Amino acid sequence: MKLPTRSDRPSLRGLVAAALLGLASLAPAFAAEDEVVMYKDPNCGCCGKWAEHMREHGFKVKEVSTSQMGVIKREAGVPQALGSCHTAKVGGYVVEGHVPAADVKRMLTDKPAVSGISAPGMPLGSPGMEGPYPAERYDVVSFDAEGNTAVFASH
Repeated sequence: MKLPTRSDRPSLRGLVAAALLGLASLAPAFAAEDEVVMYKDPNCGCCGKWAEHMREHGFKVKEVSTSQMGVIKREAGVPQALGSCHTAKVGGYVVEGHVPAADVKRMLTDKPAVSGISAPGMPLGSPGMEGPYPAERYDVVSFDAEGNTAVFASH
């Protein structure tokens, strides 16, 4: 049996190049999952602030202005009681309103059997709703296609 010689072994440079090539091929899958498509009323300012919050936490956000928010919410399956000012889609889920990026990341990591999560209304102090006033306590609520809801996180 012939023992491998130095020329038979892969070089460290070759191994690193192969590893980087492999990681590069995975990048589009991660980027696609982390891309947030946010639908908002063209006249809403807080929606843009939420998009900035998401960008600051590593998400790529595409903002889509539309005057058809009611249609967007119905098609996304957002229960009327959980509505807010903007509706986003990411990783196959719906994110309604001013949900913190940490909750979105947890949902994408845990992959719960839900349609999405919502911060109902426009809670003061939530991402995009910061200001000089005291922050409110609020819940982020998960929802599914059958209308079931549960508290996902409390802030």
